[in-house]
Formats: sequence, C-alpha cells, structure tokens
Amino acid sequence: MIGFGDDLGQSAGAGARATPGNLDMFRLPEDRITLTGLEVFAHHGVFDFERERGQRFLIDAELAVDVSAAADGIERTVHYGELAEAIVAAVKRDPVDLIETVAERVAELSLGFPGVFAARITVHKPDAPIDATFADVSVTVVRYGDGGRGSAAIGVGR
Repeated sequence: MIGFGDDLGQSAGAGARATPGNLDMFRLPEDRITLTGLEVFAHHGVFDFERERGQRFLIDAELAVDVSAAADGIERTVHYGELAEAIVAAVKRDPVDLIETVAERVAELSLGFPGVFAARITVHKPDAPIDATFADVSVTVVRYGDGGRGSAAIGVGR
C-alpha cells in the first residue's frame, strides 16, 4: 500500500482516532489529487512587519481520494479548481502567527471536500525572516478524514 510517505498512510476509520492500535481498521485509497505550488500573498507571521507588509506563501495539497467513483463526471470528484480557490481564500483570511496554523486550516478545509480520506498539506514560507541564506521553510501536516461519509474528520487540530 502506498501511504503518505513515512507517516501512517492509513486511517483508523470513521469516528476512531488514528492511533497505531487502530491502523488495520481502514486502508486509505491509493489515488491522489495533488495541487503543487499554489501561491498566495498573505499577512501571517510573528513579527509586526510580516503582518503589515505581507509575503508569499506556497501551498502544496495532496489528497487521498478514490478516483474510480468519478466515472468521468466532475461532480463526482474533487474539483481542483474549486479546491484551489478555497485554499487561496482560507490562506488570505484572518492572519495568524504560525504557518502551522495555516497548514491546519488548509487541512481541515481539504477534508471538508466530499471523497477526501486524507490530506497532506505543506505550507512554504520562502521569504521567512531568517538571517541566513536558505531556500525554503515549510511545515507539513497530515490529517485523516472519513471520505465525506458524515462523521467528523480524524486528527484535525481544533
């Protein structure tokens, strides 16, 4: 089974917590919808100047879905154009201190799309105020849901 890299790669199923003791109850679909490098200008950061000036954030979203259900109908899968618009709006709103919080926000939003069983979200902050030469700073979260079956998302920080 292909999971989300080195993490669990499985969910505990509807209503259960994703703990090692529950891993055999439910397998994630191996199908993925991936949106990479979505650029959003927003005002997140610990420092006042970050909030005032704003900066670029790049968002990667990888969603575990079952694409066999799509049957060539956009209404039966995650519309990645709508996903991108929703992510942009979520990242732009309500400035917060930490990109960890932004990642949690995007994960929760992503799990709200019908058919999404898990979301791996990476928030990149390439212009972070670091007094050193660096290529990128990022935070990645992996959160599990129920694929839109009606119970609360698993593992979403609230």
